[in-house]
Amino acid sequence: MQSIVSRIRRDVVREVVKQTPLEFSSQISASLDNKIYLKREDLTAVHSFKLRGAYHKIRTLSPEQLAKGVVTCSAGNHAQGVAFSAKKLGISATIVMPKITPKIKIDSVKSWGAEVILFGNTYDEAYDFSQNVAKQKGCSFIHAFDDLDVIAGQGTIAYELLEQLNDIDYIFIPVGGGGLITGIASVIKTERPEIKIIGVEPIGSDALTQSIKANTHAVLSEVDIFAEGVAVKKVGFENLRIVKDLVDDTILVSNDEMCAAIKDIYNQNRQVVEPSGALALAGLKRYVADKKLHGKNIISIVSGANMNFDRLRYVAERADIGEQNEAIIAATIDEKPGSFLKFCQMLEDHSITEFNYRYASADKARIFVGVSLSEGLSEKKQLLEKLSNSFDVLDMSDNSIAKTHIRYMVGGRSNCSDEVLYRFEFPERPQALLNFLKKIGNQWNITLFHYRNHGADFGRVLIGLQAQDIIKLEKNFDDLGYFYQNETDNKAYQYFL
Repeated sequence: MQSIVSRIRRDVVREVVKQTPLEFSSQISASLDNKIYLKREDLTAVHSFKLRGAYHKIRTLSPEQLAKGVVTCSAGNHAQGVAFSAKKLGISATIVMPKITPKIKIDSVKSWGAEVILFGNTYDEAYDFSQNVAKQKGCSFIHAFDDLDVIAGQGTIAYELLEQLNDIDYIFIPVGGGGLITGIASVIKTERPEIKIIGVEPIGSDALTQSIKANTHAVLSEVDIFAEGVAVKKVGFENLRIVKDLVDDTILVSNDEMCAAIKDIYNQNRQVVEPSGALALAGLKRYVADKKLHGKNIISIVSGANMNFDRLRYVAERADIGEQNEAIIAATIDEKPGSFLKFCQMLEDHSITEFNYRYASADKARIFVGVSLSEGLSEKKQLLEKLSNSFDVLDMSDNSIAKTHIRYMVGGRSNCSDEVLYRFEFPERPQALLNFLKKIGNQWNITLFHYRNHGADFGRVLIGLQAQDIIKLEKNFDDLGYFYQNETDNKAYQYFL
């Protein structure tokens, strides 16, 4: 621990990273009944804390070593730190990155003038390859976390925290290879040992937690790559040696909880961070709930914001589930007019976020429904108990296959007679769906239904019905006043449904 503190050169890191803000989060604080502060490491030049350690390490190299250039391996943020540092110091840099690395990080590394080599599907595969590259080129290798000078660079964050806030109870830190938590914990436990250090890992990438529990250097057989910034099979040897006695606790969180934390940070600051950047806040929320903490001063490290734009859809879909604002339910109902309406009426004031259904047989139908919640788990439990009195229901909220795949695959071809297909735009207001079903559901049998609330001013709905009298059917549509279009001749419908 002392060796890390003695290595820290704050003046060197200040050459590339000015003190990042420690922001009080009023909204998150109010919801958790604690004072929550966000350390905004996403606001560095490369949108990540990794610049600190990379630059700190490279500045220790001799002129001869600098002349040969540097090599590193990284899933993105450390790579950007090395590339930025190399450009500032006028040296060459070669970066080996796993093939899973988001394009935004690859493009950023290239923009700093570094050579990029994509290899392997995990950090560890890329790392092994990068060692060969370093030997072939005769360059210095800059490790992402298992290096005392890199760890010392990350430790500069701790000094800033102590200057920015006098009264600190907890610091929550995201953990991948362990460089960040080792650096911060080394300083904090030297200067203020009473402050609690909590490491946060994804459920599918928990090498530190397993290592501490087993009192050995655990190596994971596989890792979840959703939070690719912390997706490593093992923590560094130096990191584990130092930090195992400094961490007060660790906590694991799901991908959905990370998505919810991304949403929290966006709602507070109108900025989008990456999954590993929101990891600490997700753990903080879980820990506060589990330990029933109140009135504490708690810091969460926002470690990075290099998010691919095309991942936002997934994050938005999963955020409500992660914060217990949505329940995903499968239900079996009678295949007859009015059953669909009866089910929706039992939801009472709950807003429906999604509805998927396709006619399959003449007697029973299975539907896939999303329901918004305002009071979390207790409300979901009450709703499921109520529905189970009349229907066969299953809670799919924690079923990864259901959330990732099945919700988009409820469908298939049907042999029901006299089916017509319509596309609707429903106003996004309470009772819009219920009003539709009251007008339609008791007169015509619904054979297909797909609806998803995307937060716009209107919701897109696709519905199939058994109807011989089209004129009468559309007269009822007209009375509703919703926009609709007959899509029975649509080639996609004819081909797939």
